[in-house]
Amino acid sequence: MKKTISLALTLALLCALLFGCAAQEAPAPAEPAAPAQTQSAPAAEPAAQPAEPATPAESAAEPVELIVFAAASMKETLTEIAEKYRSVAPNVTLVCNFDSSGTLKTQIAEGADCDLFISAAPKQMNQLDGSLATDKDKNPDGLDFVLQGTRCNLLENKVTLVVPEGNPKGVASYEQLAQLLQSGDVLLAMGNSDVPVGQYTQKIFAYYAIDESAVASCLTYGGNVKEVTAQVSEAAADCGIVYATDAFSAGLTVVDEATAEMCGQVIYPAAVLNTTKHESEAKAFLDYLKGADASAIFESVGFTTLSK
Repeated sequence: MKKTISLALTLALLCALLFGCAAQEAPAPAEPAAPAQTQSAPAAEPAAQPAEPATPAESAAEPVELIVFAAASMKETLTEIAEKYRSVAPNVTLVCNFDSSGTLKTQIAEGADCDLFISAAPKQMNQLDGSLATDKDKNPDGLDFVLQGTRCNLLENKVTLVVPEGNPKGVASYEQLAQLLQSGDVLLAMGNSDVPVGQYTQKIFAYYAIDESAVASCLTYGGNVKEVTAQVSEAAADCGIVYATDAFSAGLTVVDEATAEMCGQVIYPAAVLNTTKHESEAKAFLDYLKGADASAIFESVGFTTLSK
């Protein structure tokens, strides 16, 4: 009996051991495999393109010095316009030479550097205009300095009779001036005969039948309109004949204005010269002088603009 019990216990223990080992050796059920995440490799960045050669910044326009010969009566207005033109063409430096139109014409004829000429009368421009070379009255020397196609009538002025402060002689009109000259009771400042304002004065003398040589003791002369204006401003003369624009600039009192019948129209022609080395810049500045900005400045002192 004891043997039977002992055998049973031994068998039970053996079974237990065998079952336990089997349980330990049995592999745990595999967890379902997570689907492989097929991450596509990041797209290859496009190969760096070779940098395009940097386009150089547009180089600033070449500096240009533009020489303008202009009638003395344009000094104030053209100086102001030249300042404003800097913002339009920063590369252009304007160099202005102001004098009587006759003096300027002579300088051009003798070879002075000049890109643009503005005369206070057609006469001096005509003498340089090759298109008039066959007209010996207008261009007696057959000179050819005007670049054809650029000449224009830019401005019109007026010829005025002005007096110094207080008008000590009481000069009131051209008609009265003619009488005072005939009686020798006045001193008149006028331009030389080679100066446009002097030539207009001579036409006024002809209108009133005044012999210039007969009244020479009543006359004092100026080499350009600024010199005539200065004589009146300083009361070195009893009166003077100058342009309306110069009277305005000098603050002189105007007592009379000549009509076209008395002295003709006072036209200021302008032209680029064919000797210029800067044709495009000279043409551009002449175009600017015809435009609204420059016209406003000219008109502010009494010019009439003709080429808008």
